[in-house]
Amino acid sequence: MDWSLLTCARKGHVTYAPDEEPLRERLMVASPVGEAWRCLRCGAYVHGEPHGSGPAERAPLVKRGKELRDAFIMRFFAVERLIRGLIVAVAAYGVWRFAQSRGSIEAVFEKEIPLLRPIAKQFGWDLDHSKVVTSIRHVFGLEEKTLRWLAIGLLVYAAIEIIEAVGLWLLKRWGEYFAVVATCFGLPVEIYELSEKVTVLRIGALAINIGLIVYIIVTKRLFGVRGGRAAHEAHLRSESLIEVEHAAADPDVAHPPRRTAESPG
Repeated sequence: MDWSLLTCARKGHVTYAPDEEPLRERLMVASPVGEAWRCLRCGAYVHGEPHGSGPAERAPLVKRGKELRDAFIMRFFAVERLIRGLIVAVAAYGVWRFAQSRGSIEAVFEKEIPLLRPIAKQFGWDLDHSKVVTSIRHVFGLEEKTLRWLAIGLLVYAAIEIIEAVGLWLLKRWGEYFAVVATCFGLPVEIYELSEKVTVLRIGALAINIGLIVYIIVTKRLFGVRGGRAAHEAHLRSESLIEVEHAAADPDVAHPPRRTAESPG
């Protein structure tokens, strides 16, 4: 998949006219219908006026190819974290409401159990010794204060997941650090749950979280890995079309020009 073309089809091309004449000539061609400028993302020639102009060092730093694929993966994890956070938030609300109305809910539950016994027997289900019923009755036995603290804990967890989702979706470096640290804190709990009972869901959740940690640290060069932030930014600059053409126009260039972040569009 050509991620650059896919992104340009969705968001539009990004063109820029540098002031430096040799570089300008490499990014523009004349045609019978007027000038055409190379898109800084996909490299295709686009007719019309460039979206920006000025010194090459001020050209937008546009993500291309692999960086766009990485951005898609980050946002996939962001959506997964957002969904999880919303589910936990709903659970926190449910626990809080349950703590307020536990007495009435317990009365309804105990009233309906005798009516469900004949139906359960038809399916070979012994309600009196069911783990589900036993667990529900155990919850009814919890103090209201305990339930409220449980709701607060779930709400904090939901907030962490949502903050993580926002940071990953916006492709912010603080979001990547936050995601790694928050996910690492959750690993001991997931490992402990696996030690109690192994399920496909628990194994999948643990594998996803470990994969996320490794992927972000390695690809984004966090905590000094593979040269750290300086190496990551240098890699982004070296992959930009402006830098490639700048080096081709002047092979003796030793240090690439610094540029601003990617422009919208």
